[in-house]
Amino acid sequence: MIKHLRSRLAAALIAATALSVSAAHAQQKSEISLSRQPGIFYMPSHIMEKQKLIEKHAAALGVPDVTTKWITFSGGGAQTDALLAGGVDILNTGTGNLLLLWDRTRGGVKGIVATSAQPMTLISRDPNIKSIRDFGPSDKIAVPTVKISTQAIVLQIAASEAFGADQWAKLDVNTVQLGHPDAYAALANPKHEVHNHFSIPPFTFLELKNVPGAHVVLNSPDVMGGPLSQAQFFTTTKFADANPKIIQAVRDATKEAQDLIRSDTKQAVEIYKEITGDKTSVEELLDLLKEPGMMEWNLEPQGTMKFAAHLFKTGTLKMQPKAWTDYYLPVAHDLKGN
Repeated sequence: MIKHLRSRLAAALIAATALSVSAAHAQQKSEISLSRQPGIFYMPSHIMEKQKLIEKHAAALGVPDVTTKWITFSGGGAQTDALLAGGVDILNTGTGNLLLLWDRTRGGVKGIVATSAQPMTLISRDPNIKSIRDFGPSDKIAVPTVKISTQAIVLQIAASEAFGADQWAKLDVNTVQLGHPDAYAALANPKHEVHNHFSIPPFTFLELKNVPGAHVVLNSPDVMGGPLSQAQFFTTTKFADANPKIIQAVRDATKEAQDLIRSDTKQAVEIYKEITGDKTSVEELLDLLKEPGMMEWNLEPQGTMKFAAHLFKTGTLKMQPKAWTDYYLPVAHDLKGN
């Protein structure tokens, strides 16, 4: 499967190279397309869309009349294909996808800033599965993208700790690719073959509340020893070099959105509901954001070097980063990331 994913990335990269660097492409763009996935992890992006914050900060930097188009994908794999094929300018998705693209493009894709580091939680409705050691060969685990999503890689790290360093891929065969809304629907259907989901908020809390027998098997802070950036903006270095003020505007807009979440959480939640159509009540979402780890809205990358070290050790990454700044653009280098 990893060979298949590498082939997809290589094909997309060839297509991107063939399409790319004409003089027109090198010019600064005024129409910017950005992508994200479903979930409250991406709330800063919903605020940025609603309040046109990238447009606002680009204008303040001397780039007026910028417009943005936001696209939602069910998983990071489709986003990375779109970026390399030239269909999207900037992604907002997980650490695994950033690191894999940085590696496959030999530094041609890099992060801008992180957006969130809320916990990810492996949930099961199977009463026989109480720990990672209880998964049998037929127990399927839903993740957004097999092998390379942040959830899939955290599962590998957890497996290496539970079964031994050489057993990191032990549960890869259990994983199946489902977007978070579809995985929630699978868990809620007692006849569905998928009984387990490596979930993100708000689906974590919806599953624990609404799915009979749903319980926590493990969470990402326990595996990683602290917060892990699950969402960050990243782009190609060609786009960044041609559009430095847009890159700065994305950083400034992200900070303003994160500040709003902290200072007026209710307004932020209302914007999230409006943009996404999430039917969860404002009160429930506000309670959710009071849970441990749920206000980790930070520009600096968190936990990414441990993530990268695992990927290099297992051969998924061919290049070993010496520091997180290797796979982030200079616009973020003043931050205290890890």
